[in-house]
Amino acid sequence: MLKHAVAGLSRVANALAITANALGTLVVLALVIILNVDVIARGVFSAPLRGTYEMVQFSVVMIVFLQLADVVRVDRLTRSDGFLNLLHHRRPGLTANLRRIINAISAIFMALIAYVTFPEFLHMWDTQDYFGVPGLFTLPWWPVKLVIACGTALASLIFFLKVITAQDRPQLIRAPEHDEGAP
Repeated sequence: MLKHAVAGLSRVANALAITANALGTLVVLALVIILNVDVIARGVFSAPLRGTYEMVQFSVVMIVFLQLADVVRVDRLTRSDGFLNLLHHRRPGLTANLRRIINAISAIFMALIAYVTFPEFLHMWDTQDYFGVPGLFTLPWWPVKLVIACGTALASLIFFLKVITAQDRPQLIRAPEHDEGAP
């Protein structure tokens, strides 16, 4: 029963991570369009698109946190595994336990970020705080805070699922010239 619940939760978390990643990709596409329109407007009309700087700031943060959970899901989060990879051949059990500990610590840190950011989102929602230049171009803060809170909460959940299912087993990538049979 517990295995089925964990498997179901894992499927939902994975689907949410993939969806958030796709949304992040759409934000990248929107950012490319905005930057191209700004370049064309500057070059052809000598009139830059207002708010480009603010939209780029807004977009970069959203892209990172929309894609964070999927990066964790597919084990592509930047970290140094050199020591663990060396240790794996001599002590695979110890290596697996160390990976679980690292994932547990990561889950805690992501949960703490979500815990701190969610009240900030609620505050920004209530006060309608914005960033930008008043009278020229402004954007509300709350969407950024919501994406940070949700992205880190989902990443924390995925790290936690990796801890309880012990599914974090990255494979070493070897270049063909380092294979034993290569000349």
